[in-house]
Amino acid sequence: MPPKKKKEIETPPLILGRLGTSLKIGIVGLPNVGKSTFFNVLTKSQVTAENFPFCTIDPNESRVPVPDERWEFLVNFHKPASKVPAFLSVVDIAGLVKGASEGQGLNAFLSHISGCDAIFHMTRAFDDAEVVHIEGDVNPVRDLEIIQEELRLKDVERLVKRLAELEKVYTRGGEKKYKLEFETLTKIKMLLVDEKRPVRDGEWGSKEIDVLNDHLFLTSKPQIYLVNLSEKDYVRKKNKWLMKIKTWVQEHDSSAILIPFSGAFELKLSELGEDGERESYLKEEYKDAVSSALNKIIVTGFKALGLEYFFTAGVDEVKAWTIKKGTLAPQAAGRIHSDFEKGFIMAEVQKFADFKELGSETAVKAAGKYRQQGRNYIVEDGDIIFFKFNTPSQPKK
Repeated sequence: MPPKKKKEIETPPLILGRLGTSLKIGIVGLPNVGKSTFFNVLTKSQVTAENFPFCTIDPNESRVPVPDERWEFLVNFHKPASKVPAFLSVVDIAGLVKGASEGQGLNAFLSHISGCDAIFHMTRAFDDAEVVHIEGDVNPVRDLEIIQEELRLKDVERLVKRLAELEKVYTRGGEKKYKLEFETLTKIKMLLVDEKRPVRDGEWGSKEIDVLNDHLFLTSKPQIYLVNLSEKDYVRKKNKWLMKIKTWVQEHDSSAILIPFSGAFELKLSELGEDGERESYLKEEYKDAVSSALNKIIVTGFKALGLEYFFTAGVDEVKAWTIKKGTLAPQAAGRIHSDFEKGFIMAEVQKFADFKELGSETAVKAAGKYRQQGRNYIVEDGDIIFFKFNTPSQPKK
């Protein structure tokens, strides 16, 4: 008999960025583009939003539930005593001005971005004489270029400083220890300085990603471009700047997502109160031809952080447990309790789609779709999991 083939162990994907689950996405843009209004609506908080530059100086942080029909289905099915969704942590960062990389402005804007793991880059595409624009006129493409250039210049400053330090080390016999870092940063210099492209545009191997994750350059962070339209333009789905913005994003950040929305429209909806009232308003006023963009923005932001979640579900609790994409079963179990990871035996997994289609855990088992997975299993988004584990023995006194 031919020898049995060894089962290939799945390899988690390479992750650029911090590896934890307490990750944040920052709202970035010039002053008076609607960042604080958006933050207020998104988090239902009451952050000051006024018509003058640098209204926000210290960053405001909050978290917002991640909308998910799967989680709602499980809650309605089990009717649990406790229900906990996944959350997206959002930071409202003070407005950037031209020259911020050289210390211009009244805030520590760039250091606050360093503390975030992804960026909602907001640009303004609405005219309003009562809302001043720091550059004098509305030109969202110019504004995009200002922000991206400031991020790039700050990365260049940091890069040049570190390369100078490494060059000194090299002359003292440190070639072997610092070779990988020096070569990776030299490659980054070609991107940032020679080609004027962001770090996230590069193609990186696993060892290079380890170096990048030590430095966490500003332009390595994933970005989602939010275009703030007037209510009128958002409703009619037309704006003179949209195609120009889309073209700019495709040319300068081809993998990024662009989402048009209207802060004024979202604010009006938020003031209506209950979901039913908002639904009635949209049906009566717009015949359901337009809807809120907030859910799409939240979900897209959560995914940009490289996050996903699995469910534990029953009559006691339905909970979404946030993990980094590519997490193995024992580490996912550790999100519930460290003992689950230490004494991990197996993960009993059912796919949400199977549970919804077949109607119960019993039916999923009967259909042969209830799987017992070992420690090499990479947890998938939306898995419903029951972990089996041994309680670690207590040390003798």
